[in-house]
Amino acid sequence: MFGALVAFYWLTMDISVVISPSMSPTLMGTNPDNGDRVITEKVSCWFRSPRRWEVITFISDTGDKRMKRVVGLPGESVQMVRHGELLIDGQPMECPPSLDVKYLRFGNLVDGKPVPCGDGYYVLGDDLKDSDDSRFNGPVPAHRIMGRAWLIAWPMTRVGWVR
Repeated sequence: MFGALVAFYWLTMDISVVISPSMSPTLMGTNPDNGDRVITEKVSCWFRSPRRWEVITFISDTGDKRMKRVVGLPGESVQMVRHGELLIDGQPMECPPSLDVKYLRFGNLVDGKPVPCGDGYYVLGDDLKDSDDSRFNGPVPAHRIMGRAWLIAWPMTRVGWVR
């Protein structure tokens, strides 16, 4: 029975600790002692691709687990002509009002030219002044995506769905 539970967890979930403020205020933490404990569910990736504005968990080029918000989808291009004005394939893209995120021009978005996503996902942190994201590392390849950040499980004062 214990082996079946371990296999079920390993196949369907992952628990991470947020140790960076790069996704603040959605996900909070600055070190392993005070970071949100976030459950990533892997099942939805079996049936569908990540959607725009979802927070995904992926493995970075350096092998670290990271969580960022999907902005650009495969085949699209991401561009920013002014601070806060995000363009997808040349068309303005508004963040959902519930996010209250203002994206900044840094890295590959600084010159205002379109950045192609290719086969990957362009991801950004919610706190862009402290986020190592696609502006610096390029789009995230689909094979590096673990799943969708789903639930803040701890601390008790922050338990709830990842929006």
